[in-house]
Amino acid sequence: MQWSPIMQTGYLELKLSWELFQKAPETLSEPERGRLVEVAHRQNSIERRILASPQAANVIVPAATLSTRLGEIRQRYASDDDYRHDLERSGLTDITLGEAVERDLRVESVLEKIAADTPAVSAVDAEIYYRLHPEAFDRPEARRLRHILVTFNNPKQKLKVLKELEALRATLSSDEKFANAALRHSQCPTAVEGGKLGIVKRGQLYVELEPSAFALTEGEVSAVLESPIGLHLMRCDEILPSGLLSFEEASAKIIERLGDKRRKDAQRAWILALPKV
Repeated sequence: MQWSPIMQTGYLELKLSWELFQKAPETLSEPERGRLVEVAHRQNSIERRILASPQAANVIVPAATLSTRLGEIRQRYASDDDYRHDLERSGLTDITLGEAVERDLRVESVLEKIAADTPAVSAVDAEIYYRLHPEAFDRPEARRLRHILVTFNNPKQKLKVLKELEALRATLSSDEKFANAALRHSQCPTAVEGGKLGIVKRGQLYVELEPSAFALTEGEVSAVLESPIGLHLMRCDEILPSGLLSFEEASAKIIERLGDKRRKDAQRAWILALPKV
């Protein structure tokens, strides 16, 4: 199909608005709009060169793949009216959007073909990277934590909350009891997950909480602690070991990371070698 510049620009702006800013084009600020237009122009030029290449000649997009991608686009919108409004604003219809997405998927398929020829990353490659970049595998001290947060508005209320939490602390003899207490008493959104803060590294907590939190042993509950947002009880579910990850622990991620980089580098080099169209 011969694409008009308006159709290309309309779809790319719609697509990139969500990819770059996670919102509809009409809601962008002036600086965001300027950035969008710049990226869309460059992207359109690159895609035209890709689709004019010999590698794109026999690429066919399966109907199921196209349908899935169109469904993902539709799900970004709260209502059908919002979806239709964005299509109209971008100069698109259901038909031209489908053609635009199919074109997009053809570009992706060509780039996947180019990446498929990239040599696989070996264990030796991974170990060389591991030895040359030890700082990347230095695991920081961390804890898996839960907490119960109760806020207060005045000194009298603070004293009441303090006494309640001190009494509650004596009953928290297991992670299950702590989770149930968090669900009943905590005023933090984490209450619905039993107070789980997840894996916490140094520097991620309020400074008032960190020393006590990182002094806890596994299964221990802190004394009542105060932060700028209220009073807390904290529980350490697990102490995660710090120090250098072994090569065995790190190798799978290294191979994945280096493989991604090789594929992207191969795609970039191939695109740069394409003739202008």
